[in-house]
Amino acid sequence: MPEAASAASPSRALIGDSEFDRDTAVVRRAPGVYDIDLSAGWTIISAVNGGYLLAVLGRALADTLPHADPFTVSAHYLTASHPGPAVVRTETVRTGRTLSTGQASLFQYDDEGNEVERIRVLASYGDLATLPDDVRTTATPPPIPPLEQCFGPADGPAPVEGSSAIADRLMLKLDPATLGWALGAPSGKGEMRAWFGLADGRDADPLSLLLAVDALPPTAFELGLKGWVPTVELTVHVRRRPAPGPLRVSITTRNLAGGFLEEDAEVWDTENHLVAQSRQLARVRLG
Repeated sequence: MPEAASAASPSRALIGDSEFDRDTAVVRRAPGVYDIDLSAGWTIISAVNGGYLLAVLGRALADTLPHADPFTVSAHYLTASHPGPAVVRTETVRTGRTLSTGQASLFQYDDEGNEVERIRVLASYGDLATLPDDVRTTATPPPIPPLEQCFGPADGPAPVEGSSAIADRLMLKLDPATLGWALGAPSGKGEMRAWFGLADGRDADPLSLLLAVDALPPTAFELGLKGWVPTVELTVHVRRRPAPGPLRVSITTRNLAGGFLEEDAEVWDTENHLVAQSRQLARVRLG
């Protein structure tokens, strides 16, 4: 087990009774139609974080489909989402014994009252508890120093100018080796590594893994770029239920071209299990 200080408080939140659970809860209005008020607590500047949005749609799909656990979730971010009322519409595409597939879209309203689609998801769900234990892998956990030797948002400047309310909802401790951007000396390597958890101490579950892959500062910062890096497309593979305790998240970028970059993420639990992987395409501002 890796060295990690406990991030839990005496009033540690439980799964189902956490701020994350309350803020991703959807209310079923009719079969396949859900209402939610997107919380301002998960924003970067004025836009709602993409991982939080993925968890919202993931929760709606878990209610729609006969299986509860996300296995693979692919999302296209069409327009920026903002705090406030939204509608999620889901549809069952196929149900099977092992996997069920569904799609979901989140809509908000413009100033004229017209619906605007913000994000569209296609996902397959199953039961992680039924998977065999056989693991054959060359993947290894990321080399991150102990949690107490890493640094959080309170230890330095905000990664993006303006408010970043999501930072208050997270336990995020960044590897000093990927913090050159905060000191004005980015490494140019396109890497970001951190310990990750929720600020109220809630342990991770498959749904919160959808948030974890998109919660770190973007690798673009270590490439010497600044500003918002909006997600265009994000695909997440959930591999197993995480063990209790803080997660380790590693994100890398190998290619920035034409104003777009990819980010490959791995999420590891305290028992050295690779619990989630993702790849996203994001847009960056150059110059």
